[in-house]
Amino acid sequence: MSARTQVILLSGLSGAGKSIALRALEDLGYYCLDNLPAPLLPQAVALLEEDGYPQLAISVDARSAHSFASFPEHLDALVQLGMQVRVLFLEAQDATLVRRYSESRRSHPLSHGQLTVSECIALEREMLCAVRDVAHVIDTTGLSAGQLRAWLRDFAALSSHAMTLIFQSFGFKRGLPSDADFVFDARCLPNPFYDPELRPLTGKDKPVADFLEAEPNVGLFIAQARGMLMQWLPEFERDQRAFLTVAVGCTGGQHRSVYCVEQLAAIFAGSRPVLIRHREQPHA
Repeated sequence: MSARTQVILLSGLSGAGKSIALRALEDLGYYCLDNLPAPLLPQAVALLEEDGYPQLAISVDARSAHSFASFPEHLDALVQLGMQVRVLFLEAQDATLVRRYSESRRSHPLSHGQLTVSECIALEREMLCAVRDVAHVIDTTGLSAGQLRAWLRDFAALSSHAMTLIFQSFGFKRGLPSDADFVFDARCLPNPFYDPELRPLTGKDKPVADFLEAEPNVGLFIAQARGMLMQWLPEFERDQRAFLTVAVGCTGGQHRSVYCVEQLAAIFAGSRPVLIRHREQPHA
C-alpha cells in the first residue's frame, strides 16, 4: 500500500456537525464514506487505495453501534497497512445538541421512539468514549458552519507526524472549551476593553498588542505559560499524542486571550506544527 494514502476517520455525537464536516472534506478533495461499520474499514480503505483515491474521509458513528467495540483493532489494522490515519471527533454541549434537534425536528438515531434526546446523548457519549480517547476533539458549541469548515481545512492540511499544537483563545462568559488539554486564565491581566478606542479591536490588532506589550505582567504570563508547556510537552509526545490543545481564556475572548495565543503560537511554530483558533472570532 502507498504510504501517501491519507485517511481521516470522522466520528462524534449526533448533531455535532458531522454532516457539515464530511461535506467540507469532500470539497477539499477527499473521497467520503458515511456510516461505515468499523469491521469494514481495512477492506474499504484497501479497495479505494487500489482504485487510486489518495485521500479518504470515513464517518464512523453510533449508527453502527454494534461494531464499536472493535474500533481500536481496525484502526491499528489501517496503520499496519501503511495509511496515514487521523481520527477526528466532533462534540458539543448537551444543551446545544438538544436545541439543534429541537430546531431540526429530527429524531435522534438512538431514540427508537423510546428515549428522550437527553437520554440518547448520554448513551451516545458512553458508547463513543473509546473513539474520543484516540481522537482530536473539536467542540462545535457556538461554532458557525463557516468556522467549522475553516478549522477542518487547517486539520486536513496537516501532514507532519509530529505532535501538533493547537492554540485556542476563548471567552469564559461562553464557557470552557471541552477539547482543551491545558487552560490558562488571562483574566488577571490588564483589560484593553476599558479603553474606548481599543474596545472594538482584537488582540491581533497592533494598538491592542502595543497596549499589552507595555504591561510587564503580560510578558510574565506568556513566559510562564511557555515554561509550563516546554516542561511537559515531551511527556505528551512520549505518550504518542497526535494533537495537544492549549486554550487561553479571558472574559470575552477578544483581546487578552487572542494576543496571548498569537504570541505563544509564534514561539512554538519554529519547532512544532501549530494551528491557531480564536473561538469568539467569527472569521478566525
